[in-house]
Amino acid sequence: MNHHYTYFLILACSLAGPLALSFDKKVAFNKKWKWLFPAIVLPAILYIAWDVFFTAKNVWSFNEAYISGIKIINLPIEEVLFFFVVPYCCVFIYECVRCYFPDRTNKKIANNILQILAVFLLVTGLIFYHKYYTSSAFILCALFIVMLYVFNFFFKDFNAAYFLISYSIILVPFLLVNGFLTAIPVVLYNDAENLAIKIYTIPVEDIFYGMLLVLMNIALYEKLRNQSSPKSINIS
Repeated sequence: MNHHYTYFLILACSLAGPLALSFDKKVAFNKKWKWLFPAIVLPAILYIAWDVFFTAKNVWSFNEAYISGIKIINLPIEEVLFFFVVPYCCVFIYECVRCYFPDRTNKKIANNILQILAVFLLVTGLIFYHKYYTSSAFILCALFIVMLYVFNFFFKDFNAAYFLISYSIILVPFLLVNGFLTAIPVVLYNDAENLAIKIYTIPVEDIFYGMLLVLMNIALYEKLRNQSSPKSINIS
């Protein structure tokens, strides 16, 4: 096997299941691509810019033995694809939760959990302001959660309960994929720029780095979907 396609293979395996199941009649995720793809693009652009900067600052790097060698600026093409493949899979899981478990959520408790989490992340990020990965992942995630509530009129279709249920499920494959990427390793982290707290080989910051990405994807997805639908799910 050519090890230079390792990262590609991990992405392909991650996408295979959700893509094949997108045509399930109950979820019919393929019919929702018109809202999904625009919702993925803006966060992907922001994350690619973030990634380019952090790679330049040696916050993380990529093992040349496990990537194709094709790069956009200083990022492997596989890393760019990551910000499209992973959101597709995550929003698919979110949509499955919505379709198979409708109206089984406690919005008030979920809102409280998300708001408390934002406070924790903001305080922790400020305490460790000198660590690039910790401070940026925690503070940006906290600020986006705050935005969801401050600009409730814009994000009125975001449902914190569905998000938290979905993300708790998403964490299993998300950590599995990141486990492969960090254990092989395809991605190498500079522990001077994070808390050096690991879940196996995964920096704990990855949980909130991923949470922010999925939050942005879902919030925009719901905004676009409900612009063309008279029915919406209110955050409050």
